[in-house]
Amino acid sequence: MGVLVRVVKFLLTAVIGIAILAGVVVFALRFGDGPTAIIAGGAFTSGETWSGDEPDWSFVKDREEVEFQLLDPERSRTTWIVEHEGRIYIPSGYMKTTLGKLWKQWPAEAEKDGRALLRVDDVIYPRTLVRVKESPVLPVIVSELERKYLSQIPDAHTDEAGRQAMREGAIVQIANDELWIFELTPR
Repeated sequence: MGVLVRVVKFLLTAVIGIAILAGVVVFALRFGDGPTAIIAGGAFTSGETWSGDEPDWSFVKDREEVEFQLLDPERSRTTWIVEHEGRIYIPSGYMKTTLGKLWKQWPAEAEKDGRALLRVDDVIYPRTLVRVKESPVLPVIVSELERKYLSQIPDAHTDEAGRQAMREGAIVQIANDELWIFELTPR
């Protein structure tokens, strides 16, 4: 019995130690220059601020991810991006799930104060995040999300009927506040 108790105490100590270490690492990353993978980071401290005319956003059409930072609070994240007719959008899914409510606070923060910085290839673009709840462009944005991201998933709906059902489901998710779409407009 004594050996079992020692093994359980050792395992419990190891688990607690790993949890504390992980917490310290995540906390420290909050002060770094930008996000690390899916962990939010600190304010951008590197990159050149764009000072020209509105850029031609077609260069992000096939880019998987970009970084953005809200100005209040000053935290940064990695996100997907969609470009359509010279305008750019970022999605935020899982908004009504338990995990989404715990993990994704930035969308509500962006609704309160949409001032943001978008960083692509070490260039920083001052933007404003504006939530799009209703717009004729939403089906096109959803189609672009499907083309860009869902087509990479094995066993995703590959026939046209399945893709159409997925697009219609995404529009319902937007209407039900489960999927939020933000346009990144000039400041």
